[in-house]
Amino acid sequence: MEDKFIYFDHASTTPVKPEVLEAMLPYFTHKFGNASSIYSIGRESKKAIEEARDKVAAAIGAQPREIFFTGSGSESDNWAIKGVAYSNKSKGNHIITTAIEHHAVLHTCQYLESDGFEVTYLPVDENGLITAEQVRAAIKPTTILITVMFANNEIGTIQPIAEIGSIAREKGIYFHTDAVQAIGNIDIKVNDMNIDLLSLSAHKFYGPKGVGALYVRKGVKLASYLHGGAQERGRRASTENIAGIVGMGKAIELASANIEAYNKKLVDLRDRTIDEITKKVPFIKLNGDRNKRLPGNVNFSFQYIEGESLLLMLDLKGIAASSGSACTSGSLDPSHVLLAIGLPHEIAHGSLRITFGEQNTHQDVDYLMEVLPMIVGRLREMSPLYEALANKA
Repeated sequence: MEDKFIYFDHASTTPVKPEVLEAMLPYFTHKFGNASSIYSIGRESKKAIEEARDKVAAAIGAQPREIFFTGSGSESDNWAIKGVAYSNKSKGNHIITTAIEHHAVLHTCQYLESDGFEVTYLPVDENGLITAEQVRAAIKPTTILITVMFANNEIGTIQPIAEIGSIAREKGIYFHTDAVQAIGNIDIKVNDMNIDLLSLSAHKFYGPKGVGALYVRKGVKLASYLHGGAQERGRRASTENIAGIVGMGKAIELASANIEAYNKKLVDLRDRTIDEITKKVPFIKLNGDRNKRLPGNVNFSFQYIEGESLLLMLDLKGIAASSGSACTSGSLDPSHVLLAIGLPHEIAHGSLRITFGEQNTHQDVDYLMEVLPMIVGRLREMSPLYEALANKA
């Protein structure tokens, strides 16, 4: 193992910023009071929660009372989808989503199918995009929810959220978006985009793990998710994760204040990396739309190699990257996202996702381009398919 370490997996998780940790620390020690208590340190905790709620609301253009804290982005997705489904089943049982959603959405929809709901999974094009007209065409009299992720966690493709939201609003159908990858990378204002429910997670934008939030537009009919206490205005019971919530508030405040400069930096690193890999490595495919993609996302498939071997050899060179979603990296099956955009299994298996963050530099890209072509070449030398291609040439 080399001493060098470069982290290229910010879509999986980010480090906690020092300012965020500093804001959190008092709530582990002398400000540890339960926010449901009426004595002074309990009131301090309650005030800290509400200040964090204000910050999350301000970041997405919402009202503080429309923000509910959860334990994760996955929990937020579950609550939004199940909550709308069960609260509105007297109106219908049909849900529209896409084939490339995070499993927190897909598995939730599949669970609802087992309980009598009908789900339409819209196919995507070769870049992972759907159109607003696809959504319009899929709507039925029984449709009660449209759930489309803002930006894909693997290939970075950004969907036409505002247009979809406009159609949903026109038809009187609730619209949820999983914005876990987008918050902190894209400036989102829920009212401008006709979003009714939005999921986010702190650890994707330099906050702590184990805390998320769900935006619920005022007037949305949504069942409570956890029962047993009056926390979150009676809609999600359990003693609040005060330190985590405070950290989330600080992290989203910092992200919102710096989003323009941060995006510019990530786009620069992203575009240079795409150009360099395209020039220096043959038999590759860029996955996701070239322009309608997250600022820091690069995803390539490399023919004739296995993604897992590529990741292990990059790790030996001090580079941490991913072959797709961290939530499914233990699976031997190829990514459902890459299959949905039309890649055959053998090419989908050879994918590499690089996602940039605040600490990455052009020197990091230089190092990547120093080692990546060499590693790909070495792995292809061990591939019988590549050897047959070379002999044929």
